[in-house]
Amino acid sequence: MGWKLTKSPHFVEDIGASADFMGPGAILTNMYQAEILDLVRRRFYLGQRIKQTPATGQPTRYFEQLTIPSATFTDPRNITTTPSTPTRVEKYAVLKGLVAQINYSIFDTEVNQQQGQFEYLEAKDLSDTIDGVLNLHDRALWTGTDTDLIVPTTNQYFGISGQIVRATQVGAVSQISQVGSGASLIDSVKTQVSNMVSRTDFEVRPESIYINPLTGDLFDQEAKQFQLYLNETEIIPGVIVKALPTQAGILPLIPDAALSVLTGNGGLRLHAMFILSDGLIEYHWLTNPLPRVFQLGLLSNLAAQFTVVKFGCVIVKGPAYAHSVVLTER
Repeated sequence: MGWKLTKSPHFVEDIGASADFMGPGAILTNMYQAEILDLVRRRFYLGQRIKQTPATGQPTRYFEQLTIPSATFTDPRNITTTPSTPTRVEKYAVLKGLVAQINYSIFDTEVNQQQGQFEYLEAKDLSDTIDGVLNLHDRALWTGTDTDLIVPTTNQYFGISGQIVRATQVGAVSQISQVGSGASLIDSVKTQVSNMVSRTDFEVRPESIYINPLTGDLFDQEAKQFQLYLNETEIIPGVIVKALPTQAGILPLIPDAALSVLTGNGGLRLHAMFILSDGLIEYHWLTNPLPRVFQLGLLSNLAAQFTVVKFGCVIVKGPAYAHSVVLTER
């Protein structure tokens, strides 16, 4: 039995299609710049500023003191008193897990290495996978969907915004302030900071104001009109932001894109401005505050498998009195 080799009628066209130009003395093939344009957002500001502390276990635990022993005036010649004790409560939170995975095909990576055009790509992809975990971590610090630190309802963090908004008010000063659509944002935030600092039951020291960049634009428009702030401060190396003079000092206005602007009533935008005591926002980590990379065994197709994990949770200490949120619809 014999066979005959035949040539595809599209053979010449297929080869020609792989070249940009074919002519006398020249066959021009595709070439690319070695650098890949990469402006993908990896980190957000709060995730780079948050206080890191090792977890005490699963769950992680701490104590919070709410009162000190009370005192009374008395007749100095007839001293009478009633004993009292400080009020302390146990607090704890369940640790959560984040994970990402990337597989390297042995064939594709070897072809890439032999071409020599994107030699750094394997390391970049692993670094990008780590950044993917940090990106999710930073966003979930604000918007994690869990609703309880003790009895988890989802696998996500209980976000900072949720912990503050859902906290039960302690004392006469509300941690949530509503601002009318025509009122001054700057005056409203400054007044709320004054309310926090003027508390007689807790010594509150706000340190920063977190806003979405769209909310920051509203501040800029108002400040430009009234010349209400002239200060700047550095929040992380190389990042300088505007700062607002308040009764707690000069507080940076930090435009964190991870803090969402929600949809309000009538198609308006609901802007949230969080006034935080930064030292009381903690991330409790297990083993290491940074993501860890594990290389697993080769798969059946000889693909290399890398898994990135991070364990921990975010805790807002004193959510009902040490922090505030100012809300407005614009």
